[in-house]
Amino acid sequence: MLADRARVGRWTDDAVMAAVERISDGPLKDAAVRIDEGHYPLEILAALGQAGALGLHLDRHGARVGVSVDAMQRASRACGATGFLMWSHDVCGLYMEQSGNPALSGARLDAHAEGRTFGGTALSNPMKAFSGIEPMMLRATRVPGGYRINGALPWVSHIAAGQYCGAIAGVQRDDGAVTHEVMFMLDCDARVELRPCPVFSGMEGTSTWGVRLNDYFVGEAQIIADPARPFIARIRPAFILLQVGMALGVAQGGIDSILEVEPMLGHVNRFLSDRPNELRAELDDTAQQAQRLARTPYDGSKDYLLEVLDVRARGSELALRAAQASLLHQGARGYLMSAAPQRRIRESHFVAIVTPALKHLRFEMARLCKEEFPA
Repeated sequence: MLADRARVGRWTDDAVMAAVERISDGPLKDAAVRIDEGHYPLEILAALGQAGALGLHLDRHGARVGVSVDAMQRASRACGATGFLMWSHDVCGLYMEQSGNPALSGARLDAHAEGRTFGGTALSNPMKAFSGIEPMMLRATRVPGGYRINGALPWVSHIAAGQYCGAIAGVQRDDGAVTHEVMFMLDCDARVELRPCPVFSGMEGTSTWGVRLNDYFVGEAQIIADPARPFIARIRPAFILLQVGMALGVAQGGIDSILEVEPMLGHVNRFLSDRPNELRAELDDTAQQAQRLARTPYDGSKDYLLEVLDVRARGSELALRAAQASLLHQGARGYLMSAAPQRRIRESHFVAIVTPALKHLRFEMARLCKEEFPA
């Protein structure tokens, strides 16, 4: 226990970022192509966890959400898939801590934050369901001591046998009507059927599976929030804001690829749009906005949520533009299947479609603005 406290005590901002730099510039950069093709980099995530990069956003470690965004940005600059895994891991830790459940927020959370155990999030469907975009896919029935869960989710990332994720199910009455939702820790043990997903165009190393539950029992030790909606409303800004680190990192990687060929091709690339200085200025402005918002991650105001949605959308758009610009600036060398711009194009598309997708973000902003300024 004393050794654990000493290790966590070394998680200063500078020490964490220095370790993330070393990992990103070394083993992560070397493994980026393999991760894109299917290698699940738990050894790299473990190193990031030991360095503190997966725990700084938690209240118990100072709620340093801004540093977590920076760490995710630095890793995503080398590998967008790993940045996404960091986000999945971070928000799972957020669920555990904010649950207030001692079975989740004690030693189990410590192991998670230090990268000794791994878990992700199964909230893609619930987040869309709460917005009215699609129906809730998991159903819960109240039984003595907890709930029985049934249903299937088409893809859940950063899970594997022996790992876990936060999930939500609609609670049904005997007549089938849904009374509310319950959020719980889904432990991927022998009761859970994991199904391989179709092959994606990239980001294959995120260990994404289809999940089927048949009378899966959830006891009190697994409950994150009951009811779930007030909990989601409270943590949603942090959930979304943390994703900005992934977007900024992919954008920064695109700028890096542009600068890489500037000495040889700058004389002709100067006729292209989205030049590195312009992209860098926009990146810096978006990062500053994210860092300001990161100081108050649990601000419950509508204005705050609108700005979080806005900075997340800005990050998506910037990642898309920077990735495409990097390919156009590099030309044929960037079109090689193993080239960083080619991989980053696919990563930027993922940033724009992962929940909340760019269209979902704009949908929510329009809805909130309509509530504020009714027709």
